[in-house]
Amino acid sequence: MIEESASVAKEINDVCLRLLARREHSQKELLSKLALRGFDKNDALPVLAELAEQGWQDDLRYAESYARFRIQKGYGPLRVSYELKQNGIVSFVLDDLVQTEFGGWMELLTQVYSKKYTHDPVLERNEWAKRSRFLLHRGFSGEMLSALLSHLAIKLK
Repeated sequence: MIEESASVAKEINDVCLRLLARREHSQKELLSKLALRGFDKNDALPVLAELAEQGWQDDLRYAESYARFRIQKGYGPLRVSYELKQNGIVSFVLDDLVQTEFGGWMELLTQVYSKKYTHDPVLERNEWAKRSRFLLHRGFSGEMLSALLSHLAIKLK
């Protein structure tokens, strides 16, 4: 029985290391992937704890990597935070990462807006509503969109 559990632990460890060699994974992601492969959660948890202790798996490192990737793709704080929570990361502050690497949320929002739309100083309300929906879907808040209107000096008619 002990030999069998050691064999299962080694198999779980091997699967996890193969997954982690490709990219960072959160502990929740690894548990889900192991469950899909038929491993029991109770067998996996000690192995994951050992991998975390050895530095192979780190939720903070995963959160930084994932957040950086999504922010580079033009996603805002609400969307990135939501996606991190879905992957088992509850408390991670995005603001420091965005400020140091992207110049802040307003800079990122301006870049995302400018990449998709031409700068028109006067917009129809329907056009602004369409653009706002796109930015809201990307995870930027209503307050941020109001600030963008002021920042770009856009007038609505």
